Amino acid sequence: MTSLSTSHTAVAGLREDLTGEVFIPGDPGYDEARAVHNAMIDRRPAVIARCADEDDVVRSVRFGRELDLPIAVRGGGHSVSGQALNDGGLVIDLRLMNEVTVHPGAAAVRVGGGATMSDLDRSTQPYGLATTGGRVSTTGVGGFVLGGGTGWLDRLFGLAVDNLLGVELVTADAHRVRAAGDENPDLFWGLHGGGGNFGVATALTLRLHELPEFSIAMLMYPPESGEEVVRAYRDLIERGPDEAGGAVIYLTGPPEDFVPPHLVGTLLCTVLLTYAGPEADLRRLAEPLLALPHEAEVVGAIPYADLQCMLDDPPGLRNYWSAEYLTGLPDQAVAAYCALADTMPVPSGTQHILFPQGGAISAGPADYPVPYRDAPWVAHPFGVWEEPGDDERGIRWVRDVRADVGPWGTGAVYLNFIGDEGADRVVAGLGAENTRRLAELKRRYDPDNVFRFNHNIRPA
Repeated sequence: MTSLSTSHTAVAGLREDLTGEVFIPGDPGYDEARAVHNAMIDRRPAVIARCADEDDVVRSVRFGRELDLPIAVRGGGHSVSGQALNDGGLVIDLRLMNEVTVHPGAAAVRVGGGATMSDLDRSTQPYGLATTGGRVSTTGVGGFVLGGGTGWLDRLFGLAVDNLLGVELVTADAHRVRAAGDENPDLFWGLHGGGGNFGVATALTLRLHELPEFSIAMLMYPPESGEEVVRAYRDLIERGPDEAGGAVIYLTGPPEDFVPPHLVGTLLCTVLLTYAGPEADLRRLAEPLLALPHEAEVVGAIPYADLQCMLDDPPGLRNYWSAEYLTGLPDQAVAAYCALADTMPVPSGTQHILFPQGGAISAGPADYPVPYRDAPWVAHPFGVWEEPGDDERGIRWVRDVRADVGPWGTGAVYLNFIGDEGADRVVAGLGAENTRRLAELKRRYDPDNVFRFNHNIRPA
């Protein structure tokens, strides 16, 4: 690997070549450019290329290859695992490439590789259209979709990859490639869950769906009512329409107007019931939950893009997440899940989450490398705290959640929900046979494993 201390000419050339910006250590803006959402990640790339367009990406890949630099790719969002950065290498930063173009007549949208969910949702909402996105507005679209993509609308519209129509990619040899159902179909298959292993996704085209109305019920209960609440939510979802979704979330009472002051900073069991339809229908559906004694409620129609902002967690905190996909949610599993709330870090930004699947998720294409789609429920311990001194406690709690609900686990996992949990978990997130097929694909498109800062698939 060429030392950049002896390659000032190369860096100067890159600055000259790019429409975007270039940062190296010591530059104004370098520390801001290398900061990611998760404060546990502190890495110092040798060069950050903040690309403005696809030409910039091509030039940056070529620059990294010529200098034999490790190359990481940063999309628009969290990179909670830190895979968007490296030490001493090149980071290709796509955040300037956040343009969104809606084609309402074709029910499709083209999204730049650096766009966030907010960019996407705010652009499609005026047309009464939407597609499956993440559960917060700050998620990056590219990594989210290529990793599988699960969110508030997935029971109705399917996983994000089920709505993927095309990807524009810059490969490891700095070539431009388009993948779609009728163009490089093998690569297109691999991008349905294979993440950033095959190149830099400079743009994605996604299918849109009509979403003229959206409603929510957010109900907060005392934590000792948790088992009764979770059972009621489980029964409602399992008997309800695909338009219904949401989650159970144990969390610290936030300082919001709808939370009674004496509950701010305390543990609460919260149900967020989402409904792709009018408020009146939501209220009828939510009757079993509304009938249970609760401390606070917010019920009403809301623009979908506004919901996406409700649970945004701020950057600069320490994050450690994981997930366990479940074969079902019998009463014993409910009890195990609820008991784990007793030891979660409170007060903190930590959330103890239970998501439903089913509907269009389980009915989606079985061929894609997303082996978790058949699981009806997901436990997602979402550890967030401020102080490094709480790392051991927070990480232990997340791992305890996985262990205690593990008896009901399917063995599969959504890779965007986890950090580096080892090679076996990557296989669990893709499927064993799919992993073998993906490794062959990796050998064709990235035989040198240039794009390895990800849930990595090694070339066969």
